[in-house]
Amino acid sequence: MTPVEFTSPTRGPLTFSEMFDDIKGYVSEDPTASYRLIIGTDSRAREDITFVTAVVIHRVGKGARYYYEKRKHGKLASLRQRIYYETALSLNLGSKLAARLAGEDWANIDLDLEIHLDIGQEGATRTMIREIVGMVTGSGFDAKIKPESYGASAVADKYTK
Repeated sequence: MTPVEFTSPTRGPLTFSEMFDDIKGYVSEDPTASYRLIIGTDSRAREDITFVTAVVIHRVGKGARYYYEKRKHGKLASLRQRIYYETALSLNLGSKLAARLAGEDWANIDLDLEIHLDIGQEGATRTMIREIVGMVTGSGFDAKIKPESYGASAVADKYTK
């Protein structure tokens, strides 16, 4: 039995391959549209820390579909460690999706991959923007911060509670 990694509000529990196939199906419904493939992670600390990584396939101007994976982690020493871990989770999944996308024939599909970060100009994370954005762009992905990082600050955040 293959482990379930992701949950889709419309499709239910999915493996990574099933999620990827669902994304492909969604894109093939309207291959002339522009798409953004968004990955974002958020966390919430209680006894343990809950990390949620969301994958959003956004058909620009025409809606979106999303999936998420949830995991628990023990306490981390600082907010800085949590933000680095959130970013690493997003980059890991982004790399896995990019590798899978590279093996597909999507020559005529306009699909941008973005990493949405739960950091912004306001609050305690403002001092980390350069280093975290540099970490993402250095890995070859576009980085978005608040208020443009809805993949992390809205979609993933919804499931950390």
